[in-house]
Amino acid sequence: MRSITNKNINTNYVEFSPGNDPFEKARQIGSRRWILSHIFYRSNKLLFIIVLFTTILAANLSSAILVVIGNAITDFLIGKQSSLLFYTTFILLLSVGTPILRLINYMLREVIAQRLERDCRKEFFSNLLGKSQSFHDQQKIGELMARATDDVRTMNFLISPAISLIFESFTSLIVPLFYILAFYPSQLILAPLIFSLLFFFALKSYTRKIGPITGKLRSFYGMMNSTLNEALTGIEVVKASAQESGESKKYYENANNYRDAYVEQGDVEAKYLPLLILALTITGGLIHAIILNLIGLMNIGQVIAYLGLLALLRFPTFISIFVFAIIRLAVSSAQRLLEFMNKKTEIDENVGGYKNEIKGDIKFENVIFSYPGSEKKVLKNISFEVKPGQTLALVGTTGSGKTTLTKLISRLYDVDEGRILIDNVDIRNYALNSLRNQISYVDQDVFLFSTTIFENISFGYTGSIEQVVEVAKEAQAHGFISNLPNQYYSEVGERGVQLSGGERQRIAIARAFLVNPKILILDDSTSAIDSNTEDKIQRAIRNILKNRTTILITHRLSQIRWADLIIVLNKGEIVAKGTHEELLKTSEDYQRIFIKKFDVEIDTLIKRCEEA
Repeated sequence: MRSITNKNINTNYVEFSPGNDPFEKARQIGSRRWILSHIFYRSNKLLFIIVLFTTILAANLSSAILVVIGNAITDFLIGKQSSLLFYTTFILLLSVGTPILRLINYMLREVIAQRLERDCRKEFFSNLLGKSQSFHDQQKIGELMARATDDVRTMNFLISPAISLIFESFTSLIVPLFYILAFYPSQLILAPLIFSLLFFFALKSYTRKIGPITGKLRSFYGMMNSTLNEALTGIEVVKASAQESGESKKYYENANNYRDAYVEQGDVEAKYLPLLILALTITGGLIHAIILNLIGLMNIGQVIAYLGLLALLRFPTFISIFVFAIIRLAVSSAQRLLEFMNKKTEIDENVGGYKNEIKGDIKFENVIFSYPGSEKKVLKNISFEVKPGQTLALVGTTGSGKTTLTKLISRLYDVDEGRILIDNVDIRNYALNSLRNQISYVDQDVFLFSTTIFENISFGYTGSIEQVVEVAKEAQAHGFISNLPNQYYSEVGERGVQLSGGERQRIAIARAFLVNPKILILDDSTSAIDSNTEDKIQRAIRNILKNRTTILITHRLSQIRWADLIIVLNKGEIVAKGTHEELLKTSEDYQRIFIKKFDVEIDTLIKRCEEA
């Protein structure tokens, strides 16, 4: 068990971990080490070795074919016909062997590439799930989506084709040099050797220039994706405000920046010198070979074979234009992924902490809280206690800290000072999963997943259809669900868009009923429900609240009146607490809430409550 006393600890905690993380140390070292740890993960190492071996072997076969062709031409020209059948058979075997090796090579490199993408995707998603709420509060969904989809996808391209083609290019560059030295006059190595040296220098300059551009490409893509996501998520607001042209202009600016970065990359590629150097090398090599032929050091067959070996240099030259751009792009993507994955989070899942069934005693002791990155104190010196089975109602004006207070109970955030205890145990000493499994939260802004009603109600709890129907009836949701075409197996659409606000809230309440929590938090959970339906739900809620601790955030008098304790918040401080009758008589802040709501004098309101 681990005790945490301050939310500004440097330890890289996580709220959720999928188990053993083989890439954690590599992430801390840097992008290159992280990429290599994925490439050589488990059986990938063996597959990668086979890929390298088949690449080298295929390069040797390609060069050997040219040497054999040169010898065959020589024998043909001197009239040695008997060897032609041997050369033809040998060339055929080499020609068949090369594509077979490449087929094995391409298949295995694709396996490694797909595994790399899968593992990176899983790692990134699990890492995001392990981040604290404060991390997600500061991120743009579109930017996260861009990194989780396109940046991760780029890691696939790093292997297939980028790294595979680079190694293939390297062998296509080096192997012909050995064959030239082995079978032809040694001075012929001069042209390809000079080319190789100039090629490496030019490639170094090219990668240095292309690096910053690929970084901008990934950044502009993320910004473009973020703008698109925000516009489509808030499309109703955009249309209602007639801001289509403004959003279109904003998106066009980001798209324009993305295009300009690609144009800049094209400009660097257009000035790629190795293409010119290769042309000069082949020309110089041809002249050199002809001279050696004229002085009797080479025959025509050898000249042709030598030119064929020089022609093999075309592949590394042409392929390097876009392959090294892909590598730089992948490195930039890896850096963007690690930028998020290496960010610290303050909440620890504390797997060795308390896992006992809680009774529901909640105690705040001098709690002070401000949101991460802000110096404004949202809650100041909050102290109170709710006994197991009691109901606490939180009231106050907008921005008084009611919702923030409830979020601290399930430890979505850690307090700055003070502590929160459940059953006299600091919540930071609980195993986070155990704590949150026993707390249910029904928010005013209900989130539904784009799946069926059954799956939404049973989210977080494996319930049978009979159990789901039962809690739906208690939440007054069974009626409208039964009228849907597929009833409980009806799709609700993105974020439940096919349902009304009241229907979404009833599904959320049914979900809370099914989980059967020890602590239930209702944050204005019936705000979108009509009075008639609310009365029925209130009876169901009062039913389910027996023997469990409940916290209500509401301004509905019908809900507040039966609370055991009412706390009045103002600007993050407790200004009054007591029962409904006590606060009506003693708290001006509490009085103002209901005088404004019912437009009556306080004496009249007190009298009505006493009569009720």
